[in-house]
Order: sequence, then structure tokens, then C-alpha cells
Amino acid sequence: MSYLSFEKDGNAAIITINRPPANALSSELILDIGSLLDQLEQDAEVRAILLHGEGRFFSAGADIKEFTRIANGEEFSKLAVNGQEVFEKIENFPKPIIAAIHGAALGGGLELAMACHIRIVSENAKLGLPELQLGLIPGFAGTQRLPRLVGTAKAAEMLFTSDPLSGIDAVRWGLANLAFPEEQLVNKAKDMVRKIAAKSPIALKAAIELLQYNKDDEFYKGVRQEAKAFGFVFDSEDSKEGIRAFLDKRQPKFTGK
Repeated sequence: MSYLSFEKDGNAAIITINRPPANALSSELILDIGSLLDQLEQDAEVRAILLHGEGRFFSAGADIKEFTRIANGEEFSKLAVNGQEVFEKIENFPKPIIAAIHGAALGGGLELAMACHIRIVSENAKLGLPELQLGLIPGFAGTQRLPRLVGTAKAAEMLFTSDPLSGIDAVRWGLANLAFPEEQLVNKAKDMVRKIAAKSPIALKAAIELLQYNKDDEFYKGVRQEAKAFGFVFDSEDSKEGIRAFLDKRQPKFTGK
């Protein structure tokens, strides 16, 4: 877990992502998050968790360079399923998880944040799902969680345009809970996680379990279909062009093939 660290703050745990320069979510880092949560679940001292990023960003997205080493859409779909499983573990985790977002939470970074129970953002943060700009689609259940938070029409706008929201607009749209000046963000988030960690762990676990009942079978059908579509789109010429253009720092030229 070379890119993750954590410290205890009373009954709270503070997890820090530190993978310069952008805290990109490699498949290894995502699995490490899952492993660390397994460890913290067994720690009776920990009753609530704060997740944040070191450096300039919370997480600017998935590791695009890793995509160039994936052979085909079937492998790409497996990558999606692995990420979906970890993010579902986060949303169902028996101890509340707060994401403190500064800089940017884009693509996989926003999908990670959306899986957390609460999102606190800096006012100038950027939150978005820009995958269509690369000829791809979200693959870690972003297409299913985003409309649950902001509504279908606003989710469509974010997906189709690839435009990010500011932290202030993210709160206004329902994507985040609270926004603060960046210099206050972590302290405000720690205040909240400490307040939550003072609650009964039995009651917290029950509340989290009950909140999950608003996810019906269609949500999970959509998640499975997203993973399949993730691989299908990856096999297209447009996705190859989009990834190359991103790495070359130029605008892609899509052909619809």
C-alpha cells in the first residue's frame, strides 16, 4: 500500500491517497483501498473514516497509461468489475466514510467519491466524469450513482459535455454535501468525522444498512451492463484515438467506428 497511508484520530481513521502527481487510480491502488478497508473494518477503535488526497488533487481520474497495456475489451470489462466491487464495498461499508475533495475529483476519482457516504468539497474543486472526451464511458458504476445524486437530466449533461462542476455547484446540484474554502476543507471534514465517530457503532452500521434499501435491482443490473459496455466501447477505434489524444495532449478526432 505504498500510495495509501492512514492515521487514527480518536475513533476516526484518516486515509490519505498519495500518488503524485494526480493521485491517479490504478487498478492496484483501487485494490489497496479495498484491502485497507478490510483491515479497518476489523478495528473496533475505528468508527468513521475520512478519505482525502495529498498534493494538488483528491484524484484526477483513472490511470490512463494503464489502459494502453490492456489487450482487449474483455480485460477492460474485468477491470471495471474489480473497481465496481471495491466501490460497492465502500458504499456498503459498516462505518461511515467521508470524502474530502480538493483540486479535482474526475472520472474514477469522482466515482470513488460518489461511493462514499458523504462528500465535502473545496469551493474551487472540479468534479466531473470526462470519459466521453476520451471516447470511453465511466466503468466504476458512475453511470448509475451519478443520476441517483443529481437526477437523470443533469447526469446526462455532465456525461455528454464532459464539463466539470465547481465545488459550489456540486453542492447546489446535490453531488456534494458542503463546500468550504480550500484552506478550511480538511479541518471541517475532520470536525464532521469526529462528530460521527462519537456515535454508537451499532446504530451507525444499522443506519448504513437501511440507506442501502434505496438501491433496487435495476441499479445492480445497470452496474453489470456498464461493465459490459465499458469493454465494448474500449474495443472501438474511437477509444484508441481518445486515449492517444489524451496522452498526446491534443483534441481527439472521432469517426464513430
